[in-house]
Amino acid sequence: MVVPSLNQGRYLEDALRSISTQDVATEIIVMDGGSTDNSTAVLERWTERLAYWQSRPDGGQAAAINAGIERGTAPYVGWLNSDDMLEPEGLRRLVNALEENPAAPAAYGAAMNLNDDGTRSNVWVQSFSEDRLRLRCIISQPAALIRRTAWEDVRGVDPSLFLAMDYDLWWKLYRRFGPLLHVPHVTAINRVHDSTKTRNNRAAHYAEAIAVVRRYNDRIPLKWWLAQPYAVFWKAVRARLDDLRKTD
Repeated sequence: MVVPSLNQGRYLEDALRSISTQDVATEIIVMDGGSTDNSTAVLERWTERLAYWQSRPDGGQAAAINAGIERGTAPYVGWLNSDDMLEPEGLRRLVNALEENPAAPAAYGAAMNLNDDGTRSNVWVQSFSEDRLRLRCIISQPAALIRRTAWEDVRGVDPSLFLAMDYDLWWKLYRRFGPLLHVPHVTAINRVHDSTKTRNNRAAHYAEAIAVVRRYNDRIPLKWWLAQPYAVFWKAVRARLDDLRKTD
């Protein structure tokens, strides 16, 4: 499991603990992009439990993920952003699913959003179909695990992408190997906070995602031109209202 991180020291230890306490053997590799907060202090405390870690400027999140996974040897690979967490037994469920279904390139479970106020809500994850994937990203990245051979075949994530590298990866794996396997159990927690890339770059995320759809399909569903822009707009409005309420 690769943990890409940059100035997320307040969350990093929770992420590492959630991996290290899984009931399967893990290689934990942390690729820190040169944090200036307390991240290196956390990593120094964890040195004995990490297969590798570094803290220096890199080529961006996707490049760091690729480099980290290349350093490992485990037959199943994935990444966990340093502000997310795995659920207990999450990896076991995903590993078992892949071992029972050797043709599947990857497996993914359900996921929960953890909000700043401690409340939780469901991430919109659905069982796999091409039509559903064409309409939106139906896979929660922290809840997924990929077969190493499949990862290496498609050359990992695209380092030219900043926000939708996971969406692009699911398409690559599907086009090359067939459907990804859905596991109907919560396997990860997606932490929602003010400094997430997705929250602060909604328009750019939308533009990158629609470019991914265009890359793998002859046509772009009408929903992308109609419903999705309004969804992005209303999410941005709600986020702004939340920010205003916090300052009251």
